[in-house]
Amino acid sequence: MESVVAMVGLFWITPEAMYLGSPPAADGRCVRLNAAGLEAVDPERSRTWTWEELRAVTVEEVPRQGMAGRLSGIVDSLVMSLGGGEVPPTMTLRLETRNGPERLRIYSAAAGGYSAEEEALSQELLGRIAAGPADL
Repeated sequence: MESVVAMVGLFWITPEAMYLGSPPAADGRCVRLNAAGLEAVDPERSRTWTWEELRAVTVEEVPRQGMAGRLSGIVDSLVMSLGGGEVPPTMTLRLETRNGPERLRIYSAAAGGYSAEEEALSQELLGRIAAGPADL
């Protein structure tokens, strides 16, 4: 069976996991979403939050690009995330938790950026996932 990988807005989806931003980079850094919550994997300090602990989840400083050149940006992102080439662009993940705000730097999955529509739809979906029971 062929493995299907899809980038949908700010999300990178594989048969095994759903990521916010890029899949695990060469250094292992990523943000993985699952039914239980959100896991921030970082070589220095990995952390997890359950959906019940999170009051809000938003992505800031999303890199922008129109649809022109989108395919080459996706290919470049995949190559960078697999360890070849420069560090991909970053975004800020802002979490509002029971214990106060948290900010994390995450890698973008789109080297060339995202459209405004992709960002808006992704932010809405992320808000809905964080607001209620997630079926991921």
